[in-house]
Amino acid sequence: MAGLPSLFRWVLITAFVAATGVAYNLLFSRGSPPYVGAVFALFCGLPLLAFERRLFLPRLNRWMHGLPTLAFLVLAVAIDFALIGAGFAVAGVLFKSLGVLKGSWSEVALLPADIFLYAIAMAAIVIFVVRVRELLGRDVFLSLITSRYRNPVREERIFLFIDLAGSTAFAEEHGDLRAQQLLGSLFGAFAEPVRRHRGAIDDYIGDAAIITWPLSRGVKDARCVRCLFDILADIDANADHWRKTYGHVPQLRAALHGGDIITAEIGVDHHKITYFGDTVNTTARLEALTKTLERQVLISSDLAGRLTLPSDIVADDLGEHAVKGRGQTIGVMALSRLRAKAPLRLVANRRA
Repeated sequence: MAGLPSLFRWVLITAFVAATGVAYNLLFSRGSPPYVGAVFALFCGLPLLAFERRLFLPRLNRWMHGLPTLAFLVLAVAIDFALIGAGFAVAGVLFKSLGVLKGSWSEVALLPADIFLYAIAMAAIVIFVVRVRELLGRDVFLSLITSRYRNPVREERIFLFIDLAGSTAFAEEHGDLRAQQLLGSLFGAFAEPVRRHRGAIDDYIGDAAIITWPLSRGVKDARCVRCLFDILADIDANADHWRKTYGHVPQLRAALHGGDIITAEIGVDHHKITYFGDTVNTTARLEALTKTLERQVLISSDLAGRLTLPSDIVADDLGEHAVKGRGQTIGVMALSRLRAKAPLRLVANRRA
């Protein structure tokens, strides 16, 4: 079920690409049925979009993005032409073989310049929308499009704060540039588990990431907890890569809490969906409490009571604790995987 959002997105993209082919056929090629334009568009556009999304030749795509701008642009145009041309040729040969098109083999298989430019323009629209959606996040993008939070809305949300332990020490030893590269790789590793469990990365603050869910979505199947432990498991599974690349395996601290907040769209030239209320502040305080209690993962007792923990996750009730900036104490529980012999602890490593 986790793959449904991505599948739905690709269904929409496929439908849009097919529609651009029908539009071209109706506007410029009135002699053939509309479905011919749709098929040509799919054969020309989908390979290009798959390459752009790194579903096809991902190593080449990554290598290209490391080139100087001019070299990247030249190579990108060449690859786009090759992919669109190959798709056009396959579709043309297919229709010629079926007797749908009556032109010569060269006429049905060689890509005309106007179709290439049209395909590039339509693909650019799709890529632009997808990139903006990724930049803002799925939920924020849809909320801005629909103006859902133009007026402040009271709702219930879960927040997950994840912080990299020892980041200051790493920066002092390896330099700020290397520390930023580590954070980039680390935050990149969060993306797939967050998508899989239908969360949204709200923000990055220094060496911390903030992930959020509407409360009903986050407690269902304990998605918020599963997401966090999938992130931790992914880092452990790739420990050799982290050691080889950065000299050590990242150690994380995390806290989960949920409750009432006010969500609103703010800004004039730069719009942003932001959250106000004690729930956000309490989650941040809980994350800071992980250092004091020397526990890797904390969850508020209130949130823990609203969900059913996965069978391989155990909770250790730590009682009531005072948190900075909050007049009342809060019930706190530590989470760890059942396979661990003891609750996960961190060696004290306070940042400067």
